[in-house]
Amino acid sequence: MGKVVVPDLSIEALRAGNRAEFARLVDATSSQIYRLALRMLGDPQDAEDILQNTYIRALRHIGEFEGRSSLSTWLYRIAVNEALMQLRKRRPEMSLSEADDDDSEDEDYIPLHLADWCCLPEQELLSSEARRKLDEAIQRLPVTLRIVFILRDLQDLSIQETGQALGISESAVKTRLLRARLRLRDELSRYYSERLGEQSE
Repeated sequence: MGKVVVPDLSIEALRAGNRAEFARLVDATSSQIYRLALRMLGDPQDAEDILQNTYIRALRHIGEFEGRSSLSTWLYRIAVNEALMQLRKRRPEMSLSEADDDDSEDEDYIPLHLADWCCLPEQELLSSEARRKLDEAIQRLPVTLRIVFILRDLQDLSIQETGQALGISESAVKTRLLRARLRLRDELSRYYSERLGEQSE
């Protein structure tokens, strides 16, 4: 999947409102921004709305881009904020505050199923069914963990870039990422345990 790779664009031209340069930016980044939104929201129509709103906001505010982060991280932050607004409509109580980490229900989370996946063939690990199971498991993560996992492990942002996109510290990113990985490994271990059982019969 990978992070957004922004081509060699002229920031000055973008700030000046050059539509051709902005179109190049959209062409280079829209597929990854859409996949990010789809992973976060789980709904294609909502993801389309987030994609459109992301570029509308980027076009309006490109003059405010100061270059303290990369252009791709800036775009991710806009997309994440748009997706979070959509999620808050569904769950008004939702928060990304780091204070939530102190009282998180995951604080003492211990995986229950840690199957050894070494004996599964590579095609099994990469099968469409396995990818579907992963997508379903990601959607079941608490939203604070889901977003960090998507940005870091699916979109390949660094710890620093993930923190910048979410407005949280690097330590919070690391904590949430670990919890997300443990939850996913636990849930997917159940699936792979069943697959190993079927192969041994």
